Amino acid sequence: ASFTISLRKADNTTVTIKSRPGLSTSCRIRVKNVIWSELKIQPGQNVTFAFSCSTPQKYFITEIQKNIDCVSGPCPFGDVHLYPPGLPRLNRTYIWDVKASTKAGLELKFTTSWLRQIEPGETCPDSISYNINSSIDKATVNIGTFCRNGSVSRVKLLGGVVMSLRLPWHSPLTTSGFNIANRASIKRLCIIESILKGESSITLMSPNYPLGFPEDELMTWQFVIPPNMRASVFFHNYSLSNCERKEERVEYYIPGSPSNPEVFKLSDSQPANIAGSFNMSLQGCDQDAQNPGVLRLLFRVVVQHPQVDENVTHLVDLSKEKNMTVTIHSEGWPSHVPLMSDPICLICKDPRTCDRALTLTSGAVYRISFLCKDLSQLRITAEKGIGCMDIRWCQGKVYSLSVPKAITQLPIRLYKFIWNLLATDLINVEVTSPSLKLQQHVPEQRCNTSYSYGIVSATPETELNVGVFCPGGSIEKIQMRNNITISLKTFGKGFINESIPQDLKMSFVPHIKDECIFTVSPNPKAKVYLQTPNWPYGLPPYVSVSWFVAVPSGQTARLGFSGDRMGLACETGRAYVNVKEEIPGAEEVVRREDELLPPPRDMRHHFWVNVSNCKPVDKTQLALQFWVAFADKQIDLGIILAVVAGAGVLTAIGLTVFCVKKKKKKTQNPMVGVYNANVNTQMPGKKGLFRKGRQNNESHVYAVIDDAMVYGHLLKESNGSVAPEVDVYRPFDGPMGSLPPSPPPLSFRKDIKRSSNTEEEPLPLTDTDQDTYTFAHQKSGQSEDNGDANKKDKGDTSVPLLENKEQDGLVE
Repeated sequence: ASFTISLRKADNTTVTIKSRPGLSTSCRIRVKNVIWSELKIQPGQNVTFAFSCSTPQKYFITEIQKNIDCVSGPCPFGDVHLYPPGLPRLNRTYIWDVKASTKAGLELKFTTSWLRQIEPGETCPDSISYNINSSIDKATVNIGTFCRNGSVSRVKLLGGVVMSLRLPWHSPLTTSGFNIANRASIKRLCIIESILKGESSITLMSPNYPLGFPEDELMTWQFVIPPNMRASVFFHNYSLSNCERKEERVEYYIPGSPSNPEVFKLSDSQPANIAGSFNMSLQGCDQDAQNPGVLRLLFRVVVQHPQVDENVTHLVDLSKEKNMTVTIHSEGWPSHVPLMSDPICLICKDPRTCDRALTLTSGAVYRISFLCKDLSQLRITAEKGIGCMDIRWCQGKVYSLSVPKAITQLPIRLYKFIWNLLATDLINVEVTSPSLKLQQHVPEQRCNTSYSYGIVSATPETELNVGVFCPGGSIEKIQMRNNITISLKTFGKGFINESIPQDLKMSFVPHIKDECIFTVSPNPKAKVYLQTPNWPYGLPPYVSVSWFVAVPSGQTARLGFSGDRMGLACETGRAYVNVKEEIPGAEEVVRREDELLPPPRDMRHHFWVNVSNCKPVDKTQLALQFWVAFADKQIDLGIILAVVAGAGVLTAIGLTVFCVKKKKKKTQNPMVGVYNANVNTQMPGKKGLFRKGRQNNESHVYAVIDDAMVYGHLLKESNGSVAPEVDVYRPFDGPMGSLPPSPPPLSFRKDIKRSSNTEEEPLPLTDTDQDTYTFAHQKSGQSEDNGDANKKDKGDTSVPLLENKEQDGLVE
């Protein structure tokens, strides 16, 4: 097919058909048997041409430019037509270059379809777009790119304008959709008029966005709002230039305002709940020539119906609170931006200061209102700090970690309440829940309450996620080192009713050795699951955690581990699991990372479980889980028989000792030195009572006794619980206190070599082992001995030292 284009000279229009950028093709343009790759038709020419292919729209585009002079001649007001007719069906770009004086700006009015501004790179759904540029002398400013079907009805520009309309090759559009309305001096870069109807939302940008608003320029947006609607302005993206003189600002002219224009910084919350039409202006400044910076602005205007309860205020009294902030926000804020079609919820601290989020600080009283059809879209996030820098001022104080009534009384769901507990290195945090107790959220025992507590211990080097806990469990107390963050998070709408008996409390305590210590007081009928912090990633290297489990009276606890092994290999140090009942002389179960974990075992008394990590050889860390179940305590027949047998042994030993004493007068056996663990050579008294110290007197010499007394240790072991001598580590001889088990010292972590036919070799002495063998282990209830002082005043019954004369003749 052939095409004929005839251009009148008076129209001052040029048509150019050229190849699409970046596309090489064999399709050509034929004019009178002459092949062209590009065709340019000047004003006054009449050209007939054809294409050498059947689909020229794939390879060619058309550009039609019309120059209009409104400076030297009359300006052609009225509709702008798509000229010339009869163009081939190619992608077309119409360009109208209108020259005008800066003293008489131009007004473009959009008639058939108002416009909607889009961001750079965004495309229009129908591929029809307008681009408006202001031309002042030789400078060009891009006012913006627009699609059809929007709210922008008019654009006034200072000086000339370059207007572009892009149409796809298949578009049936036959009119430009705008006209040149008139000329008027506006004394600013441009004025954009936007008419909003009904509930709606529009997005607009400053000229040259995102490259930067021209220096020291002023522009205005005029918003026409229905009288029964309310408008709110929100800045979503902006940046500031570096000003040498003046200040960048936003000015509002709101009819009825007592202080027009109202001036705001770009960083301020912008006006909201505006009744009626208003103007908004952006003012630039004189920029630093060396480092000008960029002034740009992308904002949104939302129009809504007045809310029925917009005059209903809610009192939020934070006057008695300290170090607390309360933020009321839309769901998903700040990452989620509602779609333009979605209704928006606003929170107002006065009728004109509204936003999608409002932050309230402690020490003040607020009256807030809501512009929101559905309050269920709103959430509350609060944060409170509690600190202790000196334990003398903090110890003994108990802080309640409960949500204040000022928050729970609002008709909005509490999303999260965070307590930041800050202390120095030597001060730790103790969290208790005396009545409700806490349940650890584990796979076998999930929380199903309307709220839970997430506890995190943080140091400058590491962050330890202690776990997620909810009320109604067995954990009565948690002691933690370092700074602690406790986050209460709600699920569903039941929090207000379920949280009335909140009893989580906190206090500051002196330094503890382990990273965490849990005190567990289970219900006798419950099976409790517990797991190490940082689950499932595992404990950080060299971290130690302990659990103290209280066994109810008349019950036996069954302790079991969920796995067979710890599941890690150590690069440095050793990982340990220690289990120990809190009774004097109780056996301690110790397992290393290369050993099997203890099998399920019965615990008849309160007990400790300690887990200590090493530095693993890979990223696999120590993560353990164990459980505790209870049953009624049964009388053990073996214990009864052992007690009876022990009584018999005591009787036999008593008779033997009696006979030996009688026989002693006739025969004197050689003296034998025997170590008696029950000998207590420490005498009460003040230090320095004797001139000779502990290291140079003779208080550490063995007592010499008759060889018949070498079996006297059976008196100690006759209770039926004789402990065999084995080479396992026993760090907990003597009475138990409130401290948990701890990993063995390095000197005891070496395996002890044995020969096949000799007695066991003694453990090597460490720095702390010297001279301690002369002291008996302190019994429960004894007072602490001091040095070598005399004990006769307190009725001491231990074996006397050699320098004292034996009363019964056993020592000569």
